[in-house]
Amino acid sequence: MSNLLDNIWHQRFSDDEYFYGTTPNDFLVEASSYLTEHSKVLSLGEGEGRNAVFLAEQGHRLTALDIALSGLQKASKLAQARGVALKTVHADLSQYQFSANAWDAVINIFCHMHQSERAQFHQQIQDSLKPGGLLIFECYSTKQPQYQTGGPSHVDLLYSAEELARDFAAMDILHLAELEREVHEGQGHTGLSSVVQLIARKK
Repeated sequence: MSNLLDNIWHQRFSDDEYFYGTTPNDFLVEASSYLTEHSKVLSLGEGEGRNAVFLAEQGHRLTALDIALSGLQKASKLAQARGVALKTVHADLSQYQFSANAWDAVINIFCHMHQSERAQFHQQIQDSLKPGGLLIFECYSTKQPQYQTGGPSHVDLLYSAEELARDFAAMDILHLAELEREVHEGQGHTGLSSVVQLIARKK
């Protein structure tokens, strides 16, 4: 499965054009005000770099992780063009070993994991955060397939607010919402969408 995903995303990001654009996710821009100055941040499933580069431009120290080498190469190119530092890690998240208490913040923007993997994955995210560390999360909800404006078509890859409330119950929930909003990010996300958002802080 990991080789198949690698090939799919590698091909998607192999064109010169940025599939999801170079503008950061709207929710991340708003949520970034919660970050402390010069945070050490891990971006999961970062793709072509739009979100990590934005945070680096705000003075944070970014590591971008993705399964697609072509995406990370474009992320590095975007960071260089914007004059910021960006560390990249080529890895499959389903097999990635998180370091404990390593990050001031972890961001997960439209990085969708299979439901069978998520409980353990979400616990690893929490363990990887330093005390007081922040999680910023936005993914498509289980209602998204009816909108046909981007994201996975299989419900196994989609989220509900109830699931996130359960999996991150040990954290301080600062924001949790399942809502409709306009998402316009390159050719990949285009129009009214159903999303789940979470901002949570490790106690």
